[in-house]
Amino acid sequence: MEANPTLFADKILAWYDKFGRKTLPWQLNRTPYRVWLSEVMLQQTQVATVIPYFERFTQRFPTLTDLANAEDDEVMHLWTGLGYYARARNLLKAARQVRDKHRGEFPTDIERVIDLPGIGRSTAAAILSLSQDQPHAILDGNVKRVLARHRAIEGWPGQKAVETRLWQLAEINTPASKVQPYNQAMMDMGAIICTRSKPKCGECPVSDDCIAYAQGRQSEFPGKKPKKEKPIKACFLLLLRHDGQVYLHKRPGVGIWGGLWCPPQLDNKRALDNALLPLKADKAPQMLAPFRHTFSHYHLDIQPVLVELMTKPDQVAEQQGRWYCLSSEHTIGLAAPTEKLLSELQRLG
Repeated sequence: MEANPTLFADKILAWYDKFGRKTLPWQLNRTPYRVWLSEVMLQQTQVATVIPYFERFTQRFPTLTDLANAEDDEVMHLWTGLGYYARARNLLKAARQVRDKHRGEFPTDIERVIDLPGIGRSTAAAILSLSQDQPHAILDGNVKRVLARHRAIEGWPGQKAVETRLWQLAEINTPASKVQPYNQAMMDMGAIICTRSKPKCGECPVSDDCIAYAQGRQSEFPGKKPKKEKPIKACFLLLLRHDGQVYLHKRPGVGIWGGLWCPPQLDNKRALDNALLPLKADKAPQMLAPFRHTFSHYHLDIQPVLVELMTKPDQVAEQQGRWYCLSSEHTIGLAAPTEKLLSELQRLG
């Protein structure tokens, strides 16, 4: 069953004209900056979750230069809750690179866009096609799913050969004109019709020549990532409290929770005991309810340890930090477990 690329694109565009999303915040006043910001936020995150973050970001940083000139802490604070914080760090790096190397003007040459931190081939293509109508094919997760099912492409898209085949299909099917609505339509198709589970094949404009649909194998495509058990790690988070304040330190710019403020992390009981030794506490340390935080590549079992201090130490476990008022409104970037623990401390009183 061969597919006609021109007919495929025509059907996708006709569907988009009737049913596609056209009023999302980043679709209004399209600029490379706004589209870039939305594309980064939408990576591994649902549209409904992204909308309020996007609106807060663009209200606070209406231009790329505003973002480039921002303090790291303010950006990380506005990102808190979106997860995958490397995206925010790369966003800042890229904004500053555009400010310093491109005079604050977002580049419109795809190779220069790909050179920016955190931007790959598909994201660069999306930015330039959606904001400038440049003729570039895209291949985000939604598009991969549509194409993999339509042509029954076997294998996990993370494998190079499978990804190469999907890129070939994306290039073939992308029309020479109307690229902006076509690419938006393909993303909408994956989000609205060709969903991960329970795809709405009866409403799909290209189901008549979809191989997976014809064979009843929609759930088999795209191929699943090979299963691998996530390792489990453990740590203590040291909650030092004095006079309504808690001690936090800023994580290094790389690694988990990079650039965010967290309680001191201690990876074993000996390190915890050494950190507790010089502290002047009102009473014995209190073990709060442990919980698990899951990253993309491992589980972290966290044991919070609350210590009520008589005096404030200047330094804890060789980690410079700051005392943070529990009753104040958060204005710094906090990791999700830190937010959870600060809320718990407020509840405990």
